[in-house]
Amino acid sequence: MNPYEKNLEKNPANFLPLTPLSFLERAKDIYPNYEAIIYEDRKYSWKEVYERCVKFASALSKIGIKKGDTVSFLAFNTPEIFEAHYSVPMTGGVLNTINIRLDAKTISYILEHSEAKVLVVDRQLHVEVKKALSNLKKKITVIDINDRHADQTKLQKIGSLEYEEFLNTGEKNFKWKMPDDEWQAISLSYTSGTTGNPKGVVYHHRGAYLMSTGSATAWNMPNGLNFLTVVPMFHCNGWCYPWTVPMLNGRTICLRNIDIKKIFILIDKHKVSHFGGAPIVLNMITGASETERKKLKQKVYVLTAGAPPPSIIFKKMKNLGFEVMHVYGLTETYGHVTQCAWNKEWNEFDEEKQNEIKARQGVRYPNTEGITVMDPETMEEVPRDGKTIGEIMIRGNVVMKGYFKDKEATDKAMKNGWFHSGDLAVMHSDGYVKIQDRSKDIIISGGENISSIEIENTLAKHPSVSIAAVVAKPDEKWGEVPCAFIEIVKDKLVTEKELIAFCKETLASFKVPKKVEFCDLPKTSTGKIQKFELRKKAKELD
Repeated sequence: MNPYEKNLEKNPANFLPLTPLSFLERAKDIYPNYEAIIYEDRKYSWKEVYERCVKFASALSKIGIKKGDTVSFLAFNTPEIFEAHYSVPMTGGVLNTINIRLDAKTISYILEHSEAKVLVVDRQLHVEVKKALSNLKKKITVIDINDRHADQTKLQKIGSLEYEEFLNTGEKNFKWKMPDDEWQAISLSYTSGTTGNPKGVVYHHRGAYLMSTGSATAWNMPNGLNFLTVVPMFHCNGWCYPWTVPMLNGRTICLRNIDIKKIFILIDKHKVSHFGGAPIVLNMITGASETERKKLKQKVYVLTAGAPPPSIIFKKMKNLGFEVMHVYGLTETYGHVTQCAWNKEWNEFDEEKQNEIKARQGVRYPNTEGITVMDPETMEEVPRDGKTIGEIMIRGNVVMKGYFKDKEATDKAMKNGWFHSGDLAVMHSDGYVKIQDRSKDIIISGGENISSIEIENTLAKHPSVSIAAVVAKPDEKWGEVPCAFIEIVKDKLVTEKELIAFCKETLASFKVPKKVEFCDLPKTSTGKIQKFELRKKAKELD
């Protein structure tokens, strides 16, 4: 027998399940009176946040919520959804955060499929939620969030219980339990479901713990930071930052809605040091008017992910005083798992080259065991030539447990021991990954693969272009051709002919958009462009 295994068994003194629940308990013990959450005129210390979470967990337990039960939240970025990241798993239950912009049919599907026992919902969402509840085949407990900072003209009672009153039915000395096993489910998030029903992505306590610590390391997050919740906490559990920030005794400043003027006000008022946001949010920040902006008094660190950013955005943000790091991930990987880690020798490059490098998806996080680009058929790595396209493959402890009640989809996604991302990319000689497109967004014209992202990056460099999205348009001769949809910068008019000529300066002729449409682009609540909607529009264009 191996001597290192003899009489050296695991026991409660040397082995406990990893869980981010420990971060809140530690913050309460060490920093009880420090400010933890700020939302408008509401402020809570770590001691108060901990007690509120324990009381809500106790209240849930009193109505029967136990290990393996699903508790759903439909909420804006307010203290209630932050608290849910602790209170629900304190019961052994699983937190299901739902996108607030979904329609009634999809909400109803998620509540049915997740087997939700409780729904906690902001009263502003009453229109779609009441329709969704009327379609359910079962009765569930509904708890309203009555936020006095919401638009009071849009509020309406939904359930028979109210959050604060329900919380106060719980006991602050409730004996909550750590998970029995770190593989135990902690949360359930549903994918966007652009085709068919959305899939439920299951996270475990171990992954949530490792994502929290890994993010802090990769981003060099300091103790006592001031974190602004721009990313919705329903999206990948707010990129897991409701678990990361307490670990660092950081303050969480809640932003209910994306409001650019409010973002600048909160940065100034609370000395915000960090936030995350999709490229489209960064675009809104750089496009803000002088009346909306406030001059930054300190450097603000920003993570961007959700869609490949055009390189020009890094220059625009830097000019305002923001330092942006590009990261990449998916719902299935707890959020971001790669970063464009900076190498000091790149400081010698000109600004355009530096920004081009910053737009890469980069290399694996410290908490990610494997990221590579492979041919999905042969499962062989593609050459590191920056040209050969393959699929991004991921493996490690921050890959989901699987899709809830969908073995077929889980097996397909995890085939050959790697998670198949569906993102097409190249790998550069230094091992840095650069996405070329989603597999469903690649344009095949006359047998040639065209990256919609490459065209979008080109268009974004035009001074009149605010946001560009490119999709395939059916074509009799070529099969498909690029079609561009553009949001222009206010008061900076440009014509279709001018943009096509601009693209011809740097792009091969077959990559140049054959059609340019000007419109407001359809977006998800996290700022992703809904390309499936644009593909529908493209089919109708002459």
